[in-house]
Amino acid sequence: MAIPVRLTVCLVALSVATAATQYKPEFNTTGPGSAARSEGDVKGGENETGPYDVVADWPKPLPGHDGWTWGRTAGIWAESPDRVFVFQSGELPVLKERIGRDGVPTRAAAYAAKDHRREHLLMIFNREGRLVESWDQWNDLFVSPHSIKMDRNDPDRHVWLIDNGAQQVFKLTNDGTRIVMRLGEYKVSGQDRGHFAGPSDIAFLPNGDILVSDGYQNSRVVKFDKDGRYLTEWGSKGSGPGQFNQLHGIAVDAEQRVYVNDRVNSRVQIFDKDGRFLDQWPNIRFPLCIGVSEDQSVWVIDMLTSRVLKYNSDGRLLYNWGTFGGQPGQLWGVHQFSVDSEGNLYVAEVYNGRPQKFVPKRGADPAHLIGRLR
Repeated sequence: MAIPVRLTVCLVALSVATAATQYKPEFNTTGPGSAARSEGDVKGGENETGPYDVVADWPKPLPGHDGWTWGRTAGIWAESPDRVFVFQSGELPVLKERIGRDGVPTRAAAYAAKDHRREHLLMIFNREGRLVESWDQWNDLFVSPHSIKMDRNDPDRHVWLIDNGAQQVFKLTNDGTRIVMRLGEYKVSGQDRGHFAGPSDIAFLPNGDILVSDGYQNSRVVKFDKDGRYLTEWGSKGSGPGQFNQLHGIAVDAEQRVYVNDRVNSRVQIFDKDGRFLDQWPNIRFPLCIGVSEDQSVWVIDMLTSRVLKYNSDGRLLYNWGTFGGQPGQLWGVHQFSVDSEGNLYVAEVYNGRPQKFVPKRGADPAHLIGRLR
């Protein structure tokens, strides 16, 4: 995942700002035996984690893997509090010093691929952060894991995996034993009905239609029916309405409006279910992931600012929180997020190379919580 020049400049600025303060993770963490704090009931602080506290010891270290830790962690999906899927590129050697003296992480996991050990690419964790399953039978299939989702209208709870290196979308049974659908041709890129070039995300319409953001090399949204038959597509390279420069996230609301992160153009674009342009929300610096909660709020996470952004369906910014860094609760490169049925928030970070779990603070304003995603 390439970083544009302006991102490098921004990270330098963030590093300087971060250096002014020595972060102490205990200010924003919870763990076994510690009570969650009420939102706004303490003095000081900077609202780093907004209405949440981070669970600093989630997930637990992988058993029997001393000396190895998370790599580029791209996907996360909470089917339930006790079944949280994590999709990563492999393991990296543990660093002696993960955080520098100025509070800035010393390694970007997304750029350490040469050191990867291709183990534990697709895993499932329980609420305590203990490893429940590892689908190692598919390790050789994955090239560059990118995102993972389920269609909440699917009674069989199939697992959808997007791999932008394999140029494919995989649909697996919920137990991981079978692949029941593939979209795209393995490791073959193209811009036609049967090929992708850098697919990044997936969303679903109520009737089961599938929307794939084909956005790294191509610049389009491709629509399939529930059986994987090509229906239509829209988009082209550029910066005008209905054009894209790196589509990176896609989501659908209750009115079947389709929201697309057009990240290099620093905006979110909105379409109807057939691709007709409706609106655009500019000046969102580098939107990476997007989701619509059941109350129709639209949540975007911006990689440049490390902010979690809440918008209404008209694009008005209502609330935001988050800060750059590598300590528990801080964010660097949130690539996907998910919320379980208890309101816990999970994020996958490609640069920090880790998943994180956040629990709502006691008494948190419900309007500040992301809520269950559609």
